[in-house]
Amino acid sequence: MTSGTRSPGKMSRRGQSGGPTAYDFRRPVKLSRDHVRTLQTAFETYARSCGTLLTTRLRVVSSVTLAAIEQLNYDEYVASLSNPTVIAVVGLDPLDGTALMEMSSSTVMTAIDHMLGGPGGPQPERPLTEVEMPLLRGLLERMLGELRYGFETLVDIQPKLKEIEYNAQFLRAHAPGDACVVATFELKIGAEECLASICMPFNMILPVLSRTEAVVLSDKERASKNLALRNLTAGLFSAPIDVAVRFQPIRMRTDDIVDLRPGDVVPLSHATSRPLEVTVNETVFAHAVPGNQGARLACLVVPPPKESSKESGRP
Repeated sequence: MTSGTRSPGKMSRRGQSGGPTAYDFRRPVKLSRDHVRTLQTAFETYARSCGTLLTTRLRVVSSVTLAAIEQLNYDEYVASLSNPTVIAVVGLDPLDGTALMEMSSSTVMTAIDHMLGGPGGPQPERPLTEVEMPLLRGLLERMLGELRYGFETLVDIQPKLKEIEYNAQFLRAHAPGDACVVATFELKIGAEECLASICMPFNMILPVLSRTEAVVLSDKERASKNLALRNLTAGLFSAPIDVAVRFQPIRMRTDDIVDLRPGDVVPLSHATSRPLEVTVNETVFAHAVPGNQGARLACLVVPPPKESSKESGRP
């Protein structure tokens, strides 16, 4: 996908060109329409509550509107960001991975100016001072709290602000080719307007979207799915498997194995007081002692050796 570089404080949009869209056949993961609709509901809820938060917190009319949801590679997302900009590195426990929240530095400076009682307006491009940084962290943490509210119908996340960066080129949160879901917002604080964005790794959000697919199933589809699950479970429980009872394995040299002849005796390191191992596909799941049932060989399942030693040591 192609996208233009955004200037700080200016409105722009990605993907407005009518040209072809690049498709990476090495990474055929794509957002389905159902996934986009689900994310749209969550991000629109976040945008409304975040706009109310900014208006109350900054004491100036503010709004946040969802502009687009798209799938990009991480390097494409980074290339679309202006420099400098403000990027919050965010953890979304219990989801694995790192999300990014980005907005222009001029808009951030405007928000801080309003929090300090200023009129807003054009702001200088400079790093934040020691007084301004705690104000920014507090504002971002409040905005992340609204993100939890927006996603509460999908998953209970605990957003946590880790660090703040100013140059996307120096931030290696993900591999360049990693697929990401990018939500773009039109952010307005007073007279200042810009595009803000939230970037989530595709592998982070996909399990959540997959779990929510069952919500849109009809009663007939849900009953058919449950019946298939019961049949599959019953089939697995009744499937025959090969079970073996073996002595404890020993190690032998290759030439010793090749030289084995009928009548040779191989000493085993298996103690006579130790039960044999009951295995399935080389996995030990029980212990047993050998015996017979009539004319057939059999074994009696017994407690593991450690439990047996404990019991034998009791007075």
